[in-house]
Amino acid sequence: MTARLVRTACSLLAVVLTAACTSYYEIPIETPIRPKLDVSAFQRVLIAGFIAGGSEDVDANLETVRLLRSQLRTKSELRVIDADVLPLMDVAAEEHSVATSGDSLNGQEPQLPSVIKEEKDLEPYEHIFANIEYWKRIGEEYQSPLIVTGTVMFTPHARSGFVQREQEVYDSFGRRRVVPIRTYMERKGFILKPKFIFIDGRTGTTLHSETFREEILYNANQTTPALSSYFELMDRLIPSFLSTLSSQKIKGTRVLLK
Repeated sequence: MTARLVRTACSLLAVVLTAACTSYYEIPIETPIRPKLDVSAFQRVLIAGFIAGGSEDVDANLETVRLLRSQLRTKSELRVIDADVLPLMDVAAEEHSVATSGDSLNGQEPQLPSVIKEEKDLEPYEHIFANIEYWKRIGEEYQSPLIVTGTVMFTPHARSGFVQREQEVYDSFGRRRVVPIRTYMERKGFILKPKFIFIDGRTGTTLHSETFREEILYNANQTTPALSSYFELMDRLIPSFLSTLSSQKIKGTRVLLK
């Protein structure tokens, strides 16, 4: 029994001495992530435009087109086409009018919402993305690119409830400590919900679609411009958007022992 204890103690001592003499090295690494969509057949990309709504303070259609074009110019091998933003709401409304022309003769033509305030207002417009002939014509006009379109909702949002935060307190001896406290707060902010649709400009068919959602809230007494909030939320989404089209690298570290 004594011999076993001695051997155990010696083993522990060896481990401690080894650890004491070991050097730790932290090295950076990059892990590649394959794109979700194979775009090897395309040389050009057209950010065509979006059906957008929500806040009247931000033109989510134009801002999204500008931002995605800017990002793809620097972070994608595809050549970005500079073109006017397509008036998709007008195109969808015209298609809807033609499709319901029989009802209009009876004075019963259903109307599309002229202003998109909620997600339900988007639904009557979404048929435009399934119009293969329309997108094929657009593709022929711009030499068969990959077409990016979809919907963007950027809406004001408010929420109230208890929020946990940290507060500094001092005891009678002046010693500082941080304690969690729950406070009832009213907060306001925005929700950004884009749906990106990727269309083959050669055939007009949809290759892939993906929906994202991001939310940001501020204290009720904090004034933050809507456009600043839009860009902050889009900044969170851009890496996921880019990973659909091109391989991305995730940076991290690993610890080596020597």
